[in-house]
Amino acid sequence: MSNLSTLIANRLIRLTGNVFKILSYPFHYLMPNKRFTIPEHSAAKVRLSGTRKIPRQIWQTNFTNQVSLPVYLNYLFNRLLSLNCNYNYVSTEARGEYLKKHASEEVYDAYSRLTNGAAQADLWRLFVLNHKGGVYMDIDATLVWPLDKLLGNQHESLYIKIGKNTRFTNYFLASSPNNLDLERAIDQVVYNVNHYEPSMGVYHCTGPTVLHNLLIDKKDINSKDRKYVCIQGTFTNEYFQYIDKPRGKWTHINLNQLVKKK
Repeated sequence: MSNLSTLIANRLIRLTGNVFKILSYPFHYLMPNKRFTIPEHSAAKVRLSGTRKIPRQIWQTNFTNQVSLPVYLNYLFNRLLSLNCNYNYVSTEARGEYLKKHASEEVYDAYSRLTNGAAQADLWRLFVLNHKGGVYMDIDATLVWPLDKLLGNQHESLYIKIGKNTRFTNYFLASSPNNLDLERAIDQVVYNVNHYEPSMGVYHCTGPTVLHNLLIDKKDINSKDRKYVCIQGTFTNEYFQYIDKPRGKWTHINLNQLVKKK
């Protein structure tokens, strides 16, 4: 896989996604109540020989799996590039149940005190990848190359960077179970929740800043610029992602109310 090939694929995918995004406006104007169902589970369609360090399990979550056309097309496109992976959609309720069953009391308490779904998902993705392993992608994230090829089997994790390859982010994460970096990130999120200040907001309390601060000075981190792995907003945008929950994005919340007081 060459960077040039991936970059060309990136541009073509963006073009295709934007065309479908434009066409989705008249579609939902004519059929405003039409929604598509993302399945809770979708088994791998292609069997891999041998084992992989990073389990071929995809994890996604959202406030609902009844989605607009662009979000569903994004899901279908990602499945096309991950036919040898199992797919798991986890609802808001199932996230909480999973953490209550498997996480420590301290982690579950921190999760329960978060009032925003995106912030909860930030903590949940760290935990499920550390517990089960696999790949997490935001619901609006789009792969630019077959996932199995991106992950390979040389490394136990894959992180991506934004901002001209300078800042780690968390909308795509891939890891084997028992990742010490993720364990440290979980501990940091719990600390941030217990010492929350409104100036943190979602981004710094539970979001990308947590991973960035932990990874930026580490050596031998397997990371790539996002344009060679996974991009955002290709098929969808805030309107289509939150079509049934206007102003539902984390950027619109009251920062003073992000964390419940004990």
